[in-house]
Amino acid sequence: MVLIRWLFGEQQRGTPVGDLYEVIYHVPNGGQRNKKTAVDLKRQGVKSGVSDLVVMEGRGGWLGLYVEFKATPPNHAATAASQREWLEKADRRGYCAVLARGLEEAKAVLREYAGWPPTIIEQRQAMPHGTKW
Repeated sequence: MVLIRWLFGEQQRGTPVGDLYEVIYHVPNGGQRNKKTAVDLKRQGVKSGVSDLVVMEGRGGWLGLYVEFKATPPNHAATAASQREWLEKADRRGYCAVLARGLEEAKAVLREYAGWPPTIIEQRQAMPHGTKW
C-alpha cells in the first residue's frame, strides 16, 4: 500500500507522523476470493466491513484510529453499509473513525492524528488470565 510506504519514509526522516509507522497495520479484508476461501476466513473470524487501517496508539482522548481508505474519482468506490457500520462501532467504542478518500486525505488524517497529544489511560484492570508473554 502506497500510504504505508509513505509512512515508512516519514519514519526514516524522523517526522512526527512517522512515529505511527510502528503502530499501524493494514487489515487485508479486501480482494476477490473463491467461495471456499471466503467461508474458511469467515470461520476464522474475518468480518465484513472492517476498516483498512488501524493505528493502535491512543491520541486526542481516543483509544486508537480506524481508517477506511477509498480511492478518488475516477476509480472511487462507494462505501459499503458494512464499512459505515464498522466505523460507527469503532466511534461508539472510543476510537477515532475516519473515511479517507485518496492518498492525500489519508496522509492529512495521519498527520493530524500524530499531532494530537497521547491519550492518558488513568486506570487499568489487571488481566488474571492468559499466559505471560
